[in-house]
Amino acid sequence: MKPLPLVAAAVVLMTACAGSPSAPAKTTGPSAANDSARVTVILTSAVNWEQLNPARGDKSPRAATLWGDRNGTAPTGFLFNSIDGFKSPPHIHNVSYRGVVIGGLIHNDDPTAEPMWMPPGSFWTQPKGAVHITAAKGNDVLAYIEIEQGPYLVRPVDKAFETKERPINVDPSNIVWLAQPGSQPSANGPKVAYVWGDPQSQKPHGRLIKLPAGFAGIIRSRGEGRAVMIQGRLDHRSSGTSLQTLEPGSYVHAKGNANHQVMCKPPGPCVLYVRMQGSLDVVMPQR
Repeated sequence: MKPLPLVAAAVVLMTACAGSPSAPAKTTGPSAANDSARVTVILTSAVNWEQLNPARGDKSPRAATLWGDRNGTAPTGFLFNSIDGFKSPPHIHNVSYRGVVIGGLIHNDDPTAEPMWMPPGSFWTQPKGAVHITAAKGNDVLAYIEIEQGPYLVRPVDKAFETKERPINVDPSNIVWLAQPGSQPSANGPKVAYVWGDPQSQKPHGRLIKLPAGFAGIIRSRGEGRAVMIQGRLDHRSSGTSLQTLEPGSYVHAKGNANHQVMCKPPGPCVLYVRMQGSLDVVMPQR
């Protein structure tokens, strides 16, 4: 399947993103004193890996649940990891999912399609019931997968069924980054890209945030947010948490009013995927 420019896929995807030097900056704006959130951080080094499809034994990729339960019925997010050269047999899933490539290269498409390798920062969706294969290339293949309803199951092709959904593959080069709403456009400022849902509604929606190397400021979330580090290394601290460096695959969950003090470590940039129910903005430090 040919990759779609994010603007061309605007009916399903909306675009916009997030960007200055050292430990999270002290500001005269929102501070940890204004926090009323419960914040949880899971570093990539602390996740628990298991087989994604136990029926395939050692041939199965690995999965690490960050939130929810893949075997339950609620929305869930998990990390996907596979060896170099992995290629699944044609199959379907009983539920739709969306994914963001974190490391390595991933191909996810119709079994007869020419390989289209998605690099880190790519976003894709896989409709339920549609026959496809998934393949991986590289020694550090990692992706974040998210479903709206479980359980997440693998089914044979004879169980395929039709829906109105269509798959979408978006290469990073086709993502149009826009200035953080409310801030002046700047080549070195924070950017945001909305990738699914309506950020103006009270329902969950997804976005990418990009911060340039050295950016130091506050990400302010109001509601419930779940963030996964996609690219770069980000120093993070918020109410109730110590200063920690988020590597790709690390996860932050905040519920309530949270002010996350962040600094994007060089060489940057830092890219996060955020699933948000509520409002979120990036506050530049006031010096």
